[in-house]
Amino acid sequence: MGRHGWNSEARRWRFTALLGVGAAALALIVTLLSTLPGNGVDADGTTRDGDKVHGTPTAAPHARDPEVGWGFTHTQHSADEGAPAAVARVERRIADDGGLPQIQHIMGWGADNPEPVRGRYDFEAMDRRIDFVRASGGTPVVTLCCAPDWMKGGEPGVDATDWSQAALESAPEPEHYDDYAALAVTVARRYPDVRHFVVWNEFKGFWNDAEARWDHEGYTKLYNLVYRALKKVDRDIMVGGPYLVMDSVDPRAHEASQALRGPWGALDQRTVDAFRYWNEHKAGADFVVVDGSSYTRDDELLPDEFAATAKFTDVSRWVREQTGDLPLWWAEYYVEPADGDDEREGWSEARRVAVHATGLIALAEGGTTSAFYWNPENEKGTACAGCLWTPTGATRGGAELPMYGLLSRFGEEFGPGTRFERVPVDGAGVRVLATGETMLVVNTRDRQISARVDGRKVTLHAYQVEWLER
Repeated sequence: MGRHGWNSEARRWRFTALLGVGAAALALIVTLLSTLPGNGVDADGTTRDGDKVHGTPTAAPHARDPEVGWGFTHTQHSADEGAPAAVARVERRIADDGGLPQIQHIMGWGADNPEPVRGRYDFEAMDRRIDFVRASGGTPVVTLCCAPDWMKGGEPGVDATDWSQAALESAPEPEHYDDYAALAVTVARRYPDVRHFVVWNEFKGFWNDAEARWDHEGYTKLYNLVYRALKKVDRDIMVGGPYLVMDSVDPRAHEASQALRGPWGALDQRTVDAFRYWNEHKAGADFVVVDGSSYTRDDELLPDEFAATAKFTDVSRWVREQTGDLPLWWAEYYVEPADGDDEREGWSEARRVAVHATGLIALAEGGTTSAFYWNPENEKGTACAGCLWTPTGATRGGAELPMYGLLSRFGEEFGPGTRFERVPVDGAGVRVLATGETMLVVNTRDRQISARVDGRKVTLHAYQVEWLER
């Protein structure tokens, strides 16, 4: 999940110049931005904290909508870097498909330490990612994670940044919660076209060792400070949380909850408690964010990889019931346990895409309106199991892979507000999601099957994913 990748090296702090904007254009942009309520931008382009608006803000497709649709998360390596032809190829493909919503974290997963020393910022890598989202016509989403070392007891400065997983996944210390909220404000003012912010990632660092449970009180305090701070920047900024991992366990486990269970397992009671606390004590939320896998914490797919995706439907419905039907996002979702090296290469790509398609169907059936695929991009080479495109390190890179075809078409056909219809299915091993115009049909068997779907005979080869017009 968020734990499947992190920034592996520190880079020196650099002053970042405003890119790609001439003096006249910058003056016009700043003038326009300064008319927006509460955006904190002065006439010379300087924000009240001394930072500057980056680049040329663009109108994102879902800038005013808390439901952004189906997209992906940028990880350590992504298409913003590499051979220019390959980068441009991916940008054009995404733009031609209407622009997919895209998440970028502020530290790690491709971004450098944003504030290595208090009041000194390094946004060069994040600037590049946001520019890529803009160029590809997508909706940018920022996850406010993780925290600079000096906020969590470490040494300040880029050279001292500890990029180990344990250090990166430490939460800021309570005395620095206000500092973290101030950093969130700096980010919001630097990228005024980013309208969607997710607070933190998977409760990283928020574990109460003494009581063997989540520190939901600490997280909620940080969330509320960030929420209020961003709303002061601009009341139209949308904020969501808690980005809690909806862990499931064997129903016989002592931590298994009675609140929600099924053939796929049972939610961990500590997760249920943490979610309920945040929901009851949050300052507000424009959307609710969770993540998780169809398999249990012990990597069990119950009763099998396809049936296990029913967890996404059940959890989605439960969360929406708890929150009064707030728009529901899954920041990450997984259907395939990693092997010992944390690589997903055990399944064929056809099987992987079929299970993933079934997972997307399950999310949609549960009322999820936005979800983000954790894209396992490689820096170079040609092999990339589960990736959306081939690595952009070579000129011929950036070619579409099957997972991208599924995700982009799913987003096009089943965006927020879609009304789904039930269709008759006569035949075992087939999953279907349909609207009045389109059907997504998935063969969940490892052999060819025939079935009657919506009154027509359909023959599908092993693990085939097929789009049919109605």
